[in-house]
Amino acid sequence: ISWVRSIMRKLLFFVFLVALFIFGCTSNNSNNTLTATGTCNLGTDCDSEEIRIPLSEVSSTVNMFYFESGNEVVKYFAVLGSDGEVKTAFDACDVCGGYQGYTQIGSDIKCNKCDKSFKIDSLNTQNKGYGCWPSYLPHEVVGEEIIIRKSDLDAGAFRFA
Repeated sequence: ISWVRSIMRKLLFFVFLVALFIFGCTSNNSNNTLTATGTCNLGTDCDSEEIRIPLSEVSSTVNMFYFESGNEVVKYFAVLGSDGEVKTAFDACDVCGGYQGYTQIGSDIKCNKCDKSFKIDSLNTQNKGYGCWPSYLPHEVVGEEIIIRKSDLDAGAFRFA
C-alpha cells in the first residue's frame, strides 16, 4: 500500500507541474513574495518566509493551493466564511489521513474519507480531539493579503507523507 501512496504522490506532483506549465505563474505583486503555489515569480526573492495570497483571489468557494515542502506537496485552502472572515486549513485531517482531503458542498466542507461535514464558518480552530477536522493552518490578514508562513506549511507536510 505504501507503493500506491508513493505513486499517487508522484502523480499529484506531476499534475501540479503540468498545470503550472499550462497556466503559468503570473502575479500583479511588485514586491518580493512567493505565489500561493510556492513557486517563485520572475524577479522576486525566492527566500521569502511568507506566502501572500491576494484577498481578491478568495471567495465563498474553496480555493485550493499547493506548496512543495521537501518531497511532499502540501495542499491547503482558503475560503471566506459567511461573515466575510478568511478561513484557512490544510486539505488534510490528522485522524482520517492527509491524502484524502475535503470537498465543498454549499456552505459546508466534507471529509472525502469519513463523509463528516463541517460548517465553513466553524473553521480556523485547532482540532479539540473530537475526531475528523480540517487541520488548522494559521494565517493573518494584512491589508489586502492573506499571509501564511512557509514554516507552518513545512510543519504540516507530515500529513501528506
